[in-house]
Amino acid sequence: MQSPKQEKLQQNLLSELRRRPFALAPMAGITDHAFRSFMKKNGAGIVVTELVSATGLEYKSKKTQALMSFDEDQRPVGIQLFGDNPEHLAHAAKLVEEVGADFVDLNFGCPVPKVVKKGAGSAMMKDLPAMKKVLQSVVRAVEIPVTIKIRTGWDQSSRNALDVCRLALDEGVTWVAIHGRTRAQGYSGLADWDFIGDIKAKTQIPVIGNGDIHTGHQAVSRLKDYGCDGVMIGRGCLKNPLIFQEAQNLLEKNNIHVEKDYVRLFSGLKQELVSRCDDHITQIQLKKFAAWFASGFPGAAQFRKNIFQSKTTDEILLTANNFFETVKISHQEDTSGEGFLLGGHG
Repeated sequence: MQSPKQEKLQQNLLSELRRRPFALAPMAGITDHAFRSFMKKNGAGIVVTELVSATGLEYKSKKTQALMSFDEDQRPVGIQLFGDNPEHLAHAAKLVEEVGADFVDLNFGCPVPKVVKKGAGSAMMKDLPAMKKVLQSVVRAVEIPVTIKIRTGWDQSSRNALDVCRLALDEGVTWVAIHGRTRAQGYSGLADWDFIGDIKAKTQIPVIGNGDIHTGHQAVSRLKDYGCDGVMIGRGCLKNPLIFQEAQNLLEKNNIHVEKDYVRLFSGLKQELVSRCDDHITQIQLKKFAAWFASGFPGAAQFRKNIFQSKTTDEILLTANNFFETVKISHQEDTSGEGFLLGGHG
């Protein structure tokens, strides 16, 4: 039974999801403090941190604790936890509440072997009694909403997302975000949106669909065609950082037009990184994002070589801005299947 405070916080979060239904997916090594602020300023709705280890928080790892930082302008912001120990996860959720995050997100979808072999991430999809213990421990530990992110199942023969949704509803979870692939698929093949839509039609819990969203048109059509309560966008924003603005414009005004100025965008990203990261990390992140932003433009392959050979932050910025100036009127080809865009941990 929810307390009046819990019910109010849950309804406030769901209201924000209805208002801005396009959420930034958590991605390890990508959705850090700086990138979340950058995406929020470029139209993202709800944002979620990268993976935070409950065990790391239990042992007071400074590096793990740092992953939970956020600014007020990121709200509503969730902190995503992973682990297999109910007590550690409950304690970690209390820490999430103490630092003032708007909700706790539990990762039951990560397919990465180092996470799965410990019984965490998508391994939980194989053990629903263990998942139930985790949900009970975490939901009871905090008053802020608890959400979960899952896969369709462990493999094609055990797609049990509907059972997970029913369990989540019974345990007081606020929503379930479903990545439309099994753990066995990793990031290969296509996300099964028909399956996501079928789950949504059969469950009462709010469902956020996730997988293969690369344009604003796709985001809106998935939202409407499959009856989802929200759409979560991950890799699509790495190439098109204005995808959230495009989707929201299309939803509200039936007009997708957003002026794409990659020089401005890249300079804005640089400002966020410089304010949050040391020079080494700033350079690494700028190079990665420059390569992603350039994907699909003429000369992108050579540009990637040039940018990764740049030695200083100023040189990276100059190289990037020179390239983005030259492609202002160029068409950006669909490169969603390229290997370097296939990362992520959800």
